[in-house]
Amino acid sequence: MRLLLDTHAAIWAVAQSSLLPAHIKETINRSSSEVFVSSVTIFEIATKHKLKRSDSPPFSGNDAIGYFRALKFQLLPVTPQHAATVDILEQHHRDPFDRLLIAQAIAEPMYLISNDAMIALYDCPRIPWQ
Repeated sequence: MRLLLDTHAAIWAVAQSSLLPAHIKETINRSSSEVFVSSVTIFEIATKHKLKRSDSPPFSGNDAIGYFRALKFQLLPVTPQHAATVDILEQHHRDPFDRLLIAQAIAEPMYLISNDAMIALYDCPRIPWQ
């Protein structure tokens, strides 16, 4: 199963795995799972980490790359097809990072792992959080 981690899920997999539901951890750790982290997630981490707010990611974009590689997560670049797939999305979600992750999950296809309720409004392969 090909999985794409939303940014918060990727951060939690590295820094706060206790925040991931047991079935999500099991799915990520299953030997048959191919786990991907998008370059969109690296960009979001780098952008938000630089803000140094209390809710900013606990590591930089460069650190994230190393952590994700150490966990054997594959890094997914953004392709022109991913960017163009945003065209088919309704405007349910305003966050451009999440819209591009949804588009990637649709275009690849991959199951998007996220606890963001807005993602359920899209015809996007996903693993329910609950």
